[in-house]
Amino acid sequence: MSAFNFHMVPAALLAAVGAIASAQPFRITITDSATGRGIPLVECTTVNGITHITDSAGVIAFDEPGLMNRDVFFTITSHGYTHKKDGFGYTGTRLRTVPGGAATVTIDRTNIAERLYRITGGGIYRDSLILGDTPPTTEPLLAGDVLGQDSVQTAIYRGTLRWFWGDTNRVSYPLGNFSTSGAVSDLPANGGLDPAIGINLTYFTGRDGFSRPMCPIEGQPGPVWIDGLVVCNDSSGRERLLCRFARIKTLGELYEQGFAQYNDDKDLFEPIRRFPIDQPLYMHSHPVRHKDADGDYWYFPAPFPLVRCRADCDSLLNPAAYEAYTCLKPGARYKADRPELDRDPSGKLIYSWKPDTGLILQREQNELISKGLIKPEEAFIKLRDPATGKPIIANAGTVYWNDYLQRWIMLAQEVWGSSMCGEIWFSCAPAITGPWEHAIKVVSHNDYSFYNVAQHPYFDQDRGRIIYFEGTYTMTFSGTKTPTPRYDYNQIMYRLDLSDPRLSFRARQP
Repeated sequence: MSAFNFHMVPAALLAAVGAIASAQPFRITITDSATGRGIPLVECTTVNGITHITDSAGVIAFDEPGLMNRDVFFTITSHGYTHKKDGFGYTGTRLRTVPGGAATVTIDRTNIAERLYRITGGGIYRDSLILGDTPPTTEPLLAGDVLGQDSVQTAIYRGTLRWFWGDTNRVSYPLGNFSTSGAVSDLPANGGLDPAIGINLTYFTGRDGFSRPMCPIEGQPGPVWIDGLVVCNDSSGRERLLCRFARIKTLGELYEQGFAQYNDDKDLFEPIRRFPIDQPLYMHSHPVRHKDADGDYWYFPAPFPLVRCRADCDSLLNPAAYEAYTCLKPGARYKADRPELDRDPSGKLIYSWKPDTGLILQREQNELISKGLIKPEEAFIKLRDPATGKPIIANAGTVYWNDYLQRWIMLAQEVWGSSMCGEIWFSCAPAITGPWEHAIKVVSHNDYSFYNVAQHPYFDQDRGRIIYFEGTYTMTFSGTKTPTPRYDYNQIMYRLDLSDPRLSFRARQP
């Protein structure tokens, strides 16, 4: 077969192709009807299945050859947002796609929390740049050569905000960095961006420019994850950043775990003490420091803050110094067949802080109730949807004090919700241990996961009326077969207005 001869193509057609190539794209902006702000992660799909997704400014640069200068119908879908249906039930709109033209489509938010922008990954402001806009961040396309990152951990250390993530995807190969990634940013009070606008991340990178391992450990292969970041002063008064590390064999199995300390000269974590894999208590999750009549402690919510340790380095590095708020007898471990429950002479369960003792969380509570070993009213964790009475099984999240509500507030990921690990609930309590009883759903997803949600209390605004949180947006665990281009396996920022009347149990001060 002979090669295609471009001389056979009519001149008029070549001219039309050239005009399309040189024309400006058609700008589509999708905005929130309540705020007027552009919405990231909105899918606009043509009748023939071409899907474009808004960038973090809520913008699409549409330049599909053959579909310009004509009326094009777009089906519009987005997690936690809705668009009105037409007479045939289609949720979308018809736009005249004129090169260099623009159209704004407003949709309604059903989530209580507002989606703001993507924090990590490639092409965060791709379409905005194509259209000639100036993005708010210094690295709008590809910071640290990172395409995807799992589960954030943060700490304010030596005047800057430190960010650490789990497994990290790279551009050059499907296997990336599995020994923790890291970056720094300035706090808003020290020149950092307003969290409503974005985060300027500066990654720790290797010679190849890719996000380098922040907790490299020799030994068995497998990912190295960190959590439980705490800042404390050592015996010399020097500020230290500590964490728990875990080398992962499988999702539910470890090779080893222990404590690690940040080396300021090398800018990485180094193991300083290992402890047994079956150790029941240690630093984990997203710690919160709280001082009361009991003393000065770090609490470790997961999402319920039922593990604590005194806020000094010697204690934090000693697993025997950790305590659990539990109804097991001191020193006992949970055993479903014969749990050692701590009761007073009258038979009342004793919930108290106990060292080297196992936890009783929702799974254990349900087992004990189903076997008749405790009564439903004896359960300590009673998180429910007040509208339906449905129990909320929470797996991960954060707890922090909120000045606006004058309450402890929790953001927690639901395990078995309307989407697998994609539903986020808000709750509040008068004390750090609870009672955590009522919860309101603030984020929902259409068959997609959004796990390991984390609030950023240092971003609170208006005395805590506005709070910020993020989570990992991923198809993992959800059952979804098709990942969302650019967004999948990345961190997305939300904000929540605690004065919203839909948070019906709020208790703000006058």
